[in-house]
Amino acid sequence: MSNDGNAGHEEWHRRLDDYMARNNPADDPAHDLGHFRRVGRTALMIGAEEGANLTVVIAAAYLHDLVNVPKNHPDRCKASVLSADAAEAVLREMGYPSDLLPSVRHAIEAHSFSAGIEPRTVEAACVQDADRLDSLGAIGVARCFAVSGLLGRALMHDDDPKAESRPLDDVTYTLDHFPAKLFRIAETLRTGTGRRIGRERVAFVREFRERMVAETSLGLSSQADGHAAA
Repeated sequence: MSNDGNAGHEEWHRRLDDYMARNNPADDPAHDLGHFRRVGRTALMIGAEEGANLTVVIAAAYLHDLVNVPKNHPDRCKASVLSADAAEAVLREMGYPSDLLPSVRHAIEAHSFSAGIEPRTVEAACVQDADRLDSLGAIGVARCFAVSGLLGRALMHDDDPKAESRPLDDVTYTLDHFPAKLFRIAETLRTGTGRRIGRERVAFVREFRERMVAETSLGLSSQADGHAAA
């Protein structure tokens, strides 16, 4: 799809931001208004560099998680399709161009990691990359621990935080989610712009994990020294 009609994307950006500010339940700090705004800005930046239709990009970016199914719910893989259905209804009510609705639907359906839907358009690739980039870097680390707090997961395995002698278990331990998924996200990014940003952000996530493990190991070493002295 070409970027014809991009002159109106600023107005849709404003209208969608207002809609989400009034209608987002904000009961999940990892999927609050800030998440939609960050994904929107990142998707627009990527879309501008990749030649996408920004009117499609901003609509899909803001409404991609309109139906938020919890991470541990059996219907999690259906969330993007449910969000696409809800987004189409919202956009029709707002008077969004009907000829762009199929492209918005596809971009929303394809953004999800768990749905496994292949992006067929540059707009879908931009939105998918923007959403996945929000799972990396400093904000990605913060969101990961926020979700784990809601689900009651431990910060890490106390005795083997890097899972060197046990299988990864990110259902139980938050830090296990880093190698189980976050490190691999950068490898799934579709656009050149997204991959460039992703490499920098995943490097931070790796560094954070090493620092967290080092601080944990320091405590264990100090405890062991104390026992030895006693």
